[in-house]
Parts: sequence; C-alpha cells; structure tokens
Amino acid sequence: MVFNIWAFLNTVNFIVIIIQALFCVAWVLFSLNSKRTSVIVLTSAISAVILGASIFAGNLVFSIILFFILISLMANTVKIVNEYQRGVLLRFGKFAYVVGPGINVIMPFGIDRMLIVDLRTATIDVPRQEIITKDNIPVNIDAVVYFNVFQPELAVLKVQNYFNATSLLAQTILRAILGKYDLDEILAKRQELNEMLREELDRATDPWGVKVTATEIKSIELPEEMKRAMAKQAEAERERRAKIIRAEGELQAAEKLSEAARIIAQNYGALQLRQLQTLSEIAVEKNSTIIFPLPMEILKFFASKD
Repeated sequence: MVFNIWAFLNTVNFIVIIIQALFCVAWVLFSLNSKRTSVIVLTSAISAVILGASIFAGNLVFSIILFFILISLMANTVKIVNEYQRGVLLRFGKFAYVVGPGINVIMPFGIDRMLIVDLRTATIDVPRQEIITKDNIPVNIDAVVYFNVFQPELAVLKVQNYFNATSLLAQTILRAILGKYDLDEILAKRQELNEMLREELDRATDPWGVKVTATEIKSIELPEEMKRAMAKQAEAERERRAKIIRAEGELQAAEKLSEAARIIAQNYGALQLRQLQTLSEIAVEKNSTIIFPLPMEILKFFASKD
C-alpha cells in the first residue's frame, strides 16, 4: 500500500514537471518575440534552473512551489501590447527602447518597467473660456483639440502627463491668440483662427512627441447686450439697403420715363397711339369718366367753319 502511494506521488510529480517544461518552453518562445538577447538569456536561465531543480529534487511539494514561482514570474514579465499602443521600457529607471505590438517579455524582479502609450487620435474638450477681445468685449468660447502621440518615449520622458499638459496649453493659447482680435474678426475669420491655433499648439507640443492635427472653435457666446446691439445694427443695415434699392429703382424709372418722353416728343404719331392705348385701358372700368383730349388742329378746323 505504501508503495502505491509513493508511485502515485511520483506520477503526479512527473506530470507537474512536464507542465513546468511546457510553461518554460512557452516563456522562452515569448521572449524570442521580443528579439532582445538579454531577455532571452535571462528567461532561458531561469527556466533551466526551475526545471532542473524540480527534476533533481524529486519532491512533489517542492515542484509545485517552483511551478507557482514560474507562473508568477510569467505573469509579471509577459506583456501584451495592442496594435494601437506602444510600450516605453525603462530598465533600472533608464529608457531602454520602445516595445512594439504583440506578446513581449520583460525582465522580472523590478529590473524592467513598461509604460503603455496610446497612439490613437485623442480629443480634448477645452473648457469654456472667457476672453476679452481687442475691442474690450467679453465673450465665452468653447473649443476642441484633436491630437495623437507620434513619439511615445518623449510623451513619457519629457512631460509628466501629456494629456493634461496639452489641455492646459490649449486653454492658454486660445486666450492669448483670440485676445488680439476684434469681435468682428473672430466671427468672420473663424477658419483662419482655427489654423492659427493648431499651428501654435502643435509647435508647443512637438517637444513632447504630441502632434496636434486639428483645432476647432465650437461656439462663441456673446453677452445679451451685445446680441441686442448686433440685432439693431443688422436691422439698420437692412433698412439702409432697402432705401438704397428703392432709390435706385426710382432713379431707373425716372431715366426710362425721360427716355420715353424724348422718343414720344420726336414722333407725334407715337403720342396719339399712347393716348389710344390709355383709352383702351380706362375703358375696362365701367364707372369711369373719361376726359379725352383733342388735338388743337381739330379745334382750329371747326373754328374755320364758323
């Protein structure tokens, strides 16, 4: 009976060692993906020590302890980086290299530390800013900033928090640039101001490895008094245009009437045709009294008869 128990324990110990060997092989293969000689050598050495100790000890409890140590080391050293991410590796606190996407293995025992940086385009909703324009008008302006990280090592090493730093810098540059323009210029040149904001912000964030792709002024909120003043101004402008259009119409009508009078004065028959046309238009109304002018020649004809 004792022999059977020892045989069972040996069998379980053998199975544990086989599982250890599989995990060691997988760990070494993962380290090969990193293409770093130091990592490959270290993982291979640790795997060989753990596997050799389990084989030569021949103790099930010792093999299980070593197996859990191996699992713990793999959990702390095997890192998965997504396609849209990059890892900044610090070795003994110093920058080593940028880790690409996929399965990567780093050194254990706190030797390596990896910081993940997202390379996708991020959006910053700049809080509403109260800006005093060049003509001393207070306005509230909302803006949005689109940016992405193009050098992960700079985003980690050169600034503490690149997201917050970019947001605060956007607020400062927004107030500084728009404060140089009048309200009418801000309302009329929004596209030019957007491009100017993008260039200034991109120039300031370039040392951080951050690329600003676009900035947009979302809304411009004016004081109520200014809204009423602008409404009165727009109404006065429309009235001015209406009066100008009416005056131009009267001028054109006067020019045409003057031209028509000149043509009629040159041709006596044209005046008679115009009189007959006027009679036909008046005759449409049944209750109208028509006074028909007679040419002086006809009156002279009847006078000569007398």
